[in-house]
Amino acid sequence: MRVKAIMIRILLQLAHDKRTIGLMIFAQILILTLMSFIFDGSDYHPKIGIINAPITFVNKLEDNDAEVTRYDENNAYYTLSQSEVDAIINFENGIPHVMLECSDPSKTKAVLKLVQDVSNKLNTAYKPDITYLYGYEDMAAFDNFGPILIGFFIFFFVFLISGVAFLGERTSGTLERILATPLRRWEIVIGYIFGFGVFTIIQSTLISWYSINILNIMMVGSFDLVLLITILTALVALTIGMFISAFANNEMQMIQFIPIIIVPQIFFSGLFDLSTMAKWLQSIGHFMPLWYIADALRNIMIRGKGWNDIAFDVLILILICIFFIIANILVLKKYRKI
Repeated sequence: MRVKAIMIRILLQLAHDKRTIGLMIFAQILILTLMSFIFDGSDYHPKIGIINAPITFVNKLEDNDAEVTRYDENNAYYTLSQSEVDAIINFENGIPHVMLECSDPSKTKAVLKLVQDVSNKLNTAYKPDITYLYGYEDMAAFDNFGPILIGFFIFFFVFLISGVAFLGERTSGTLERILATPLRRWEIVIGYIFGFGVFTIIQSTLISWYSINILNIMMVGSFDLVLLITILTALVALTIGMFISAFANNEMQMIQFIPIIIVPQIFFSGLFDLSTMAKWLQSIGHFMPLWYIADALRNIMIRGKGWNDIAFDVLILILICIFFIIANILVLKKYRKI
């Protein structure tokens, strides 16, 4: 009977905790649904830019489901530099010169296999001349994923630590005592952001330095720009973590938000190839901070690009920070009206 009493108490407790029940069921359904969309996508078809290629060669590429686009030399390599195609094939004296974009090793292998298969089918004896715009011939998968992982781990741990820490400020009564002072809501929020922000900036700097200098993750661009993006990453995670903590009553409830806030962003960060998915599903990634973080870090670290190429990503991250700062100020209304 005593065991039964404990069981009934637990069941009644769970029945009254609608958030836990919802996350236990619907969060897993959401994640499994996203996984099914990603892993059940169609096969990847390389995007090839062609210059001066024989029609037989082009036809064979298309027969192998490649997406072929003809260019002139004036804009072909610009298109490649913008990562709109995976490779440019330029025929000179009957020999194909293949320039690979090479920021994604899996796509590079797909292009090389395609060129080799087409050459074999045409019974040609020539050996393609291979060059690389970004990366290198034996570029490891970790070099491709490294920038994404740097952004993800900074985002994840800052989100979790800041959310739990700010929750602790509330549950311990510290925030209540601060609210009893003449400070305005925006002063409180900015003060907390600066306070936690110092730690997150140090964390971001150390993680970036360690990843590049100790783990030897590929680094072509400016380390200062990497620091800028990782610091913005930490600030975005900090403001989001503070905002989400306002809807949690304890640390367990804060952790329950991870499947909703963090996990979906992993799928759209670039760790998985989204180009085989439906266009409407790909567009979801543009509403997630980690998409812009990963895009900027890959442009800097793998492609060696500068400020002009990451300015839009930086702008979006700053706007996200501002949005959640305002949201945090408004959320404090439920604790005190100032």
